[in-house]
Amino acid sequence: MEVKGIEITSCYIGPEISPEHFIPEHIFMFLAKGDVSGYDGDKKYTLKSGEYCLVRKNHLARYTKQEDNGAFEKVVVVFDEEFLKKFQQKHDIKRDGNVAKGAFYELTRTEMVPNFVSSLMPYYNGAHKIDGAFEQVKKEELLLILLQTNPDLVNILFDFGIPEKIDLEFFMNHNYKFNVGMERFAYLTGRSLSSFKRDFMKIFSETPNRWLVKKRLKEAHFLIEKKKQRPKEIYLDLGFEDLSHFSFAFKKLFGYAPTRLVE
Repeated sequence: MEVKGIEITSCYIGPEISPEHFIPEHIFMFLAKGDVSGYDGDKKYTLKSGEYCLVRKNHLARYTKQEDNGAFEKVVVVFDEEFLKKFQQKHDIKRDGNVAKGAFYELTRTEMVPNFVSSLMPYYNGAHKIDGAFEQVKKEELLLILLQTNPDLVNILFDFGIPEKIDLEFFMNHNYKFNVGMERFAYLTGRSLSSFKRDFMKIFSETPNRWLVKKRLKEAHFLIEKKKQRPKEIYLDLGFEDLSHFSFAFKKLFGYAPTRLVE
């Protein structure tokens, strides 16, 4: 990564987040090379080289990356709950309101952030990590910068409550494409797994698994037939793990292979 003449590769402060679409902790991401397109079930977002954002915990999100001359480099800082609680106590921080919804929070731009990224170089160990002795110090430094330029972050980062019970029908119709387990869907709608399944059956008259497969396949049918997209281009975005499983499920529901629609 090149920031003001300093070159390092992608690095992490905190644990690497798994590719699962559920965001378990708040994530700051600075994009050094390449572009990112993000989606949270409601809106699409774009992040370009030199830009940065906060990806909020307890949300579903996915992103696709586009390399810049074969390179895609980023700095990722994970603001985990344990760190945030200690930071809140140390700096006597109090929440004072609510903020807009959405998984991707656009941060106010300031030169202090790329300067911060440049300052990581002496502490970077070359194994995608900042040396442990400095990890918490650099994480605290970044958070102080972000809070100074984005005071609304107080109401995002220091909300330690669990998701409240929400409209299940609305949520599922907006988030059915995300490939996460029923436990995640239940948690994000403010329910236990058993109450989620019970409420789901009352609303949709079908089990969650069956409904999800049908919903995704009907969307696939529309995209292939009407939008002329190919199965290999859409199956991942619709929550299927591999193309063969998608094709098998499609044929089982509609009686013919998805390739028939593109012939």
